[in-house]
Amino acid sequence: MRILLVEDDKNVARFIEKGLKENSFSLDIAENGEDGLHLATQENYDLIILDIMLPVLSGDKILLHLRERGNTTPVIFLTAKDSEGSIVNGLNLGADDYIVKPFSFHELLARIRAILRRGKEVVSPLLQYADLTLNQISREVRRGDALIDLTPKEYALLEYFMRNPGQVLTRTMLSEHIWNYNFDTMTNIIDVHINHLRAKIDKDFSPKLIHTVKGVGYVFKGKN
Repeated sequence: MRILLVEDDKNVARFIEKGLKENSFSLDIAENGEDGLHLATQENYDLIILDIMLPVLSGDKILLHLRERGNTTPVIFLTAKDSEGSIVNGLNLGADDYIVKPFSFHELLARIRAILRRGKEVVSPLLQYADLTLNQISREVRRGDALIDLTPKEYALLEYFMRNPGQVLTRTMLSEHIWNYNFDTMTNIIDVHINHLRAKIDKDFSPKLIHTVKGVGYVFKGKN
């Protein structure tokens, strides 16, 4: 899952970035409203976390701009503005949730997950393909009876593959969803992580599930 955080407090941004990356989210950060609006309109995100009191352009104006133009990306306001009027106004503008600073990261994470579950037909936390299973709550991955230990990036890659079986995922798609918008796709870091993931879920198992599409990217497929 790819999230945009628009936050001018660098300490808060680092705190959120650390927690989300540990939970296998890809995060882009904008430090002012103008950059935040640009990313929100030019890139595809699963969710946006917005401060309200931002340099250049306020968070409520960003949200208003998005909603007026039909952008339905879920938005969480994360702000020090704690008056009832501010909360009501934020929700009326089209925010999906409103969290007041100071905040608990565990609460923020729970609210993010709750919003991302909305409208999904499948409520089970279990992703399964062939004999490979991934539990999105416990983050437990198994191939058959074997428990597989993955790093956060390996887990994020596998989850993205399992959500898109049979679809060719390009290097650009992988970099955008697992790393961030300014990631250098010319580096070999994607291939390194894919090789590590293959060694864990494919090397000693059959059928092989991660396949290279030469010159394009990778595809997740096998006997299902």
